[in-house]
Amino acid sequence: MDWIADIRLTDGPLYWAAWVLGAAAALSLIWPPRALGRRRWFLSVAAAAAAAAAVVALVHWVLIYWASTFPEELPFDVLAWVFPAVAALLLVLLRLPTASWRRRGLDVLALLAVVLLAAVQINAYFGLNRTVADLTGTALTRIPALEQELMRQPDSPATPLEGWKPANEIPAEGVVRTASIPGASSGLQTRDSYIYLPPAYFASNRPSLPVLVLVPGQPGGPADWLTGGSLPARMDTFAARHGGVAPVVVVVDPNGNQSANNLCMDSAIAKADTYLAVDVPAWISGTLDVDPDHRKWAMGGFSFGATCAVQMATRHPELYTGVLAFSSESEPALAKERQKTVDAAFHGDTAAFDAQVPLTLLKERKYPGSVAYFAAGATDPEFVANLRTLEAAASGAGFTVGSDVVAHTGHSWDVLTPGMDNGLELLAAHWGWTK
Repeated sequence: MDWIADIRLTDGPLYWAAWVLGAAAALSLIWPPRALGRRRWFLSVAAAAAAAAAVVALVHWVLIYWASTFPEELPFDVLAWVFPAVAALLLVLLRLPTASWRRRGLDVLALLAVVLLAAVQINAYFGLNRTVADLTGTALTRIPALEQELMRQPDSPATPLEGWKPANEIPAEGVVRTASIPGASSGLQTRDSYIYLPPAYFASNRPSLPVLVLVPGQPGGPADWLTGGSLPARMDTFAARHGGVAPVVVVVDPNGNQSANNLCMDSAIAKADTYLAVDVPAWISGTLDVDPDHRKWAMGGFSFGATCAVQMATRHPELYTGVLAFSSESEPALAKERQKTVDAAFHGDTAAFDAQVPLTLLKERKYPGSVAYFAAGATDPEFVANLRTLEAAASGAGFTVGSDVVAHTGHSWDVLTPGMDNGLELLAAHWGWTK
């Protein structure tokens, strides 16, 4: 049944079938019932559309400004696709009193088709679940745990990467493994991490490879980097351009569950900074064959994860000298209103919060040995503005900076095309590599 797992959700036959069925279903719901006059029905349709728009706007306001479920407003494209699903539900309810049982059954099927179309389009916007296997998680369950033979051997000599050539034939592709990184110092309980080991890692004369720590978005988890981020394929492409050499990538979880937001800070909420600055580096250095020189270590992320990467590189340049920030916030946030974040994380102490945010540190410090890459989708104006703010601040603080505004893309994992390639090449230049 592998063919089912490989069915594409963001393009291909299923995607277009959802379009055709959803459009036909929407037309069937709009078409006036025989029991009602056309003029009366179309007035009802207009009222349902207005009510749907009001419901979507109200729920969005409650989620952002009252419940503080998300720190930023949801993208317009997402709200625009929620609207037809709500409107379809209201139309079905309007038709119920005069419809036959057969008509009611057809209306329910039409409603499901419209909802399916909306769900497919929202998923395609974020670019998270690209196949059925991504959606169900079946591909992830087949990833094995990190084997002992792939771990660091304390008595093995370190082979410098400069001038390195493999002593044996190495595979064309890297591998992905899972591992648990305990919060020994931070006390955090986290989900499993994912580790990408490039082809060069399998040479008998294994070189000392750089490290790239990645953080997912929020809500989300480390697995998102494998599904929406297509991490193995992107890293294999990069390694192929560099003779099998690529960073060892460790995708970590500073939040612990899908909905938590630990702000990547040490605060009243959790010791997320300690996890990323102490626990994670200690585990990587003690478990994997990597370069111990932290000038060859970088951190990256998407959305919340990008914000986290900028935070860590500005607070701990002795640990992470490179940043890959895809759709970063300008500062960490729990809610749209800044004071809610300050109250929850620092008991209302704004100065304590300000002292840790990147824009403050970029004003106060210099980072002449660091490099940062920023990317955002062109149709994601809030995050393009964040990019410009962070880009200017980082450049002024001594970072070597690169950036991309990706055309026809919003707040989506699609910013990794071409963002991941361009960001990795900027890191490679920083590390002294050549193609």
